[in-house]
Amino acid sequence: MAKIKKGDLVQVITGAKAERGGDKGKQGKVLRVFPETNRVLVEGINRVTKHTKVGQSQRGTKTGGIEVVEASIHISNVALVDPSTKKPTRVGFRTESVERNGVKRDVRVRVAKSSGKDI
Repeated sequence: MAKIKKGDLVQVITGAKAERGGDKGKQGKVLRVFPETNRVLVEGINRVTKHTKVGQSQRGTKTGGIEVVEASIHISNVALVDPSTKKPTRVGFRTESVERNGVKRDVRVRVAKSSGKDI
């Protein structure tokens, strides 16, 4: 089970501070997780300029030029934000026994290490 998932609110914990042009301390929502490379795509974080070749679509409108898009960031450089304190926290797991339709199952629940509350 992953510690950070799509849709989670995360905060950048490394790199240059915002006043120096970096993203440290900024928070954003995870748009996509790349588990094979241990990277995440975060909304509004690590924005880069991308030069795309100018072309034409079928309707005749021009495409391409210079765009600003989000680039992926390594998963170790972000921390999950605790929903109760709005501060970054580490993630732990707790197993619970849940009975559904007469069947007992063990379910792993993500827990914020700082406050102990469910995520």
